[in-house]
Amino acid sequence: MSELKPSLMDYTQKELTELIKPSFRVKQIYGWLYHNYASSYEDMKNIPKALKEELSQKYLVNPLTIKHKEKSSDGTIKYLLELQDGKTMEAVWLKMKDELIDESGNVYQEAKYTICVSTQVGCKVGCTFCLTAKGGFTRDLSAGEIVAQVVTLKKDNEHKHNRKLNIVYMGMGEPLDNLANLAKAIQIFKEEEGLAIGGKRQTVSTSGLSTKIDKLGEMDLGVHIAISLHAVDDELRSELIPMNKAHNINSIIEAVKRFPIDTRKRVMFEYLVIKDKNDDLGSAKKLVKLLTDIKAKVNLIFFNPYPGTEYKRPSRSDMVAFQEYLIKHGLLCTIRDSKGIDISAACGQLKEKTEQDELERETL
Repeated sequence: MSELKPSLMDYTQKELTELIKPSFRVKQIYGWLYHNYASSYEDMKNIPKALKEELSQKYLVNPLTIKHKEKSSDGTIKYLLELQDGKTMEAVWLKMKDELIDESGNVYQEAKYTICVSTQVGCKVGCTFCLTAKGGFTRDLSAGEIVAQVVTLKKDNEHKHNRKLNIVYMGMGEPLDNLANLAKAIQIFKEEEGLAIGGKRQTVSTSGLSTKIDKLGEMDLGVHIAISLHAVDDELRSELIPMNKAHNINSIIEAVKRFPIDTRKRVMFEYLVIKDKNDDLGSAKKLVKLLTDIKAKVNLIFFNPYPGTEYKRPSRSDMVAFQEYLIKHGLLCTIRDSKGIDISAACGQLKEKTEQDELERETL
């Protein structure tokens, strides 16, 4: 395969200043990319034709196209995005809070949104509960391909550049397995003349690569971290997440303790609850003990079944009992409401379904 052409979104504003002359054009281009969501050079009305022709030979504008999307009744939109090499991955638009309007018709609370982005095509971790793992690992996403997910979804939802939203690196792939491109994307998102999404609005979710948690911490990017824990003993965690054999629970807990966080914030621990695997009160008791010395928040997540999985969704009553035990014993704990349950909710499910549909059409 020939080398992929880089995108303008692969570069920070400073880097573009070194690549594009005169430098004042960079500010204009940045505005077109991140304020107007330009998808082609033709969109950039005040950029000279000669410069656009020169740039088009070297750089793409937006490296992604929307191949397919599904919208849930709760406002969640799941996107299948196609890359320039024909590979696909997913991103999700999540409505976290509704817009509220008073009796006079004035908006007193804007709707709040989060975008869940992918960092890889596929994944190396191989979690047994994850549909993404079935397809194996294909490649890392570039910084620009990570950034373009947010630009593409904001444009598609007519979300103005100066309206705030949150980013979670919780889609396809293990973010810390693509640390260099992840870190650069975080920096590009933070650019004041771009999307201006600060570190406090960005959360990196990791399955627990303890050594790379340390490396991310050393970069001091100001982001939050979330740990996909899912089990309270190494035996079960190694079944669910095979790489736990190299990065066991203790090594993850120690890395989290070293991670620089805002003292006002808590470290999020994601706990995917699977019926008859980790939904009992004995597991809840062990979780309390495990997180004793950490300012933690536990987010309980219903397992979303998909065709072919052996795992089952827990009952709401067991979820509530688990939550109540944690709260009673001093842990802040929430139950994440399942988003997009009426569409391809599980990560990787839209990609899998679309590819299967295409294969069936080809064999007709």
